[in-house]
Amino acid sequence: MTVLGIETSCDETSVALYTDGHLLANVVLYQVIHERYGGVVPEYASRAHMRTLIPTLELALEKSGVGIGEIGGVGVTYGPGLVGSLLVGLNVAKGLSVSLGVPLIGVNHIEGHIFANFIREPGPALPAVCLVVSGGHTQLVLIKTLGEYELLGKTRDDAAGEAFDKVARVLGLGYPGGPAIERAAADGDPNAVDFPKAFLEEGYEFSFSGIKTAVLYHMRELPENERRKHVADVAASFQKAVVDVLVEKSVRAAQETGARSICLAGGVARNRRLRQELERRAQGAGFEVFVPAPEFCTDNAAMIARAAHFYLEQGRTSPLTLGPAPSLNLAA
Repeated sequence: MTVLGIETSCDETSVALYTDGHLLANVVLYQVIHERYGGVVPEYASRAHMRTLIPTLELALEKSGVGIGEIGGVGVTYGPGLVGSLLVGLNVAKGLSVSLGVPLIGVNHIEGHIFANFIREPGPALPAVCLVVSGGHTQLVLIKTLGEYELLGKTRDDAAGEAFDKVARVLGLGYPGGPAIERAAADGDPNAVDFPKAFLEEGYEFSFSGIKTAVLYHMRELPENERRKHVADVAASFQKAVVDVLVEKSVRAAQETGARSICLAGGVARNRRLRQELERRAQGAGFEVFVPAPEFCTDNAAMIARAAHFYLEQGRTSPLTLGPAPSLNLAA
């Protein structure tokens, strides 16, 4: 059974094909236009999806060697995300579902990120704690079994990726902030500045607005002619403070929930320091660690096709009345 997946929740246009245990193709088109604005412009994102989704679909079919008549189901992200972007993917998916006479499977974008850990077999041992960390989301999720989750905690304000973007702007490093901060931090001292870490000990929730403000004030207090010299150290210290909190909460959650493993998901999961620190701390505590390949951390259709394949096997499909859900929660 071959499933086609479509992902257009934000500014990546992606189409993938997945069959039993094998990813056949995963094509991702990145919209670089947003770099000049320092963030995603929703109207530009949706218009770009309209121009590029069909060519992306054609390229994915070509790479996979699958004929369009061989598709047994169409999976598509229906939320959370930008409403205009979601509509483009949904409309194309519905058109394919009707014209091919195959089921439509709506996929929660956050759950798609979790399924990125299961694109390549074997996946994490379950139950597992999954840290979903991206520009729009920072959540700790207990994966009881595939399709059954418990939200342990989430950010109270900025997502970690959002904080990276804002701090990169303060430091003059450009957009997207995650890779820019990581590059700058490579030449800095992570212990140069003791930025605050919001552990919020009463639970598994996060807060990153305080450290973002602390970076802003720290840079303002430096003489203007000294600021450029301190960028690498500030980037490294900021990155360390954020990573320390993410890793500490993830390992503690695994210990307290009886999880067998810990996994990562989302765009910030590409951060090298986060991956290395989580592996070091988790393995030291006796937990298996699973981190998706970098290309499966950012938004991609492979994770959507994998999730859709799972639900199609369970006989769970979506009606053609399925609409975009920009604020969709994982439990919905």
